[in-house]
Amino acid sequence: MVIMKITATILDRIGHKGPYAQTRPLRLAEIDLAPPGPDEMLVKIEAAGLCHSDLSVINGDRPRPMPMALGHEAVATVLEPGSIAAKHFAPGDRVVLSFLPLCGYCPSCHSGEGYLCGNGAAANGAGTLLSGERRLSENGHAVQHHLGSSAFATHAVVDRRSAVKIDSDIPVEIAALFGCAVLTGAGAVLNGGNLRAGESVVVYGLGGVGLAALMAAIAGGANPVVAIDPVPEKRALALELGALAAVPPEDGEDAVVAALGRKPDLVIETVGKAPVLAKAYGLARRGGRIVTVGLPNPADMLSIPAVSLVGDGKTLMGSYMGNAIPSRDIPRYIALWRAGRMPVEKLLSSVSPLSEINALFDELASGTAIRQVVVP
Repeated sequence: MVIMKITATILDRIGHKGPYAQTRPLRLAEIDLAPPGPDEMLVKIEAAGLCHSDLSVINGDRPRPMPMALGHEAVATVLEPGSIAAKHFAPGDRVVLSFLPLCGYCPSCHSGEGYLCGNGAAANGAGTLLSGERRLSENGHAVQHHLGSSAFATHAVVDRRSAVKIDSDIPVEIAALFGCAVLTGAGAVLNGGNLRAGESVVVYGLGGVGLAALMAAIAGGANPVVAIDPVPEKRALALELGALAAVPPEDGEDAVVAALGRKPDLVIETVGKAPVLAKAYGLARRGGRIVTVGLPNPADMLSIPAVSLVGDGKTLMGSYMGNAIPSRDIPRYIALWRAGRMPVEKLLSSVSPLSEINALFDELASGTAIRQVVVP
């Protein structure tokens, strides 16, 4: 194979302010894509979802090396696997991309905690693939990979460990959502939260991750479930999906306790704001569990009464990637979707061409969208 020309969405610097339709932080560019290495694959991007993790790079909350080709939640078709990847994937395979490649041999991977893979995290932070290589360039200058995927593009080269094979009959705009929103939200409840049937659950934030968490809680037998979000339409959807109650944040703890009859067993925080996490912590019952999947600005600090961890017997934990092993969990969540127990299609707000991506980030930032998908 030779270097090919692709269209990709490039961010040249971080720290942009909205409205993004006017400031236009992302540009579509024709760039070069080098052939895959032995453990890598050339894939054709079929659909990619917009996520707050993308927005956090744009606005500077999650600093990354620049320039970078953004996008990490996607579904793709394998075109050409490298010599080692060909033992696992074939041309024509449909794959969901995962935003953390699991190396398989670091201490975290060996202990069953691949979602904390040190080598995968280091590669993501450096803007490379797991091999340490960059396959993207523009006019001879390197372009960084975003979370091993760079999926706001027509094509990508990804490590085989960033891909999970799925059936080809799933609509691409639905399949893409399993790579981040569903993987993270459902995993926060079922893996991180270790939900037990009959427990009460509260979910803060009803974006794609929060609604996926709510679906998983209901599928896992939680009863009752209460949602908290400022957007009326999202609260209405939570009720449609089976929540007992959905309240605005200003109604606070009293409304939740009134709906549940007591404080909840498990609280899931997906907003990514330290003050919201502090409220989530305070809301949980004595002996309750609080799981956060939000990614606040690194400068934000959390303040809670230190004595409460012991005195109230609470458990506060972070859940990166929903404590997921993608090759294990993505098929599980797809099976729940097929059974009608996790209607992931309800997360989909819009399907748009890649050319509209700046305006789409305005909708995401405003809180009006749940999950938007772009197609190359």
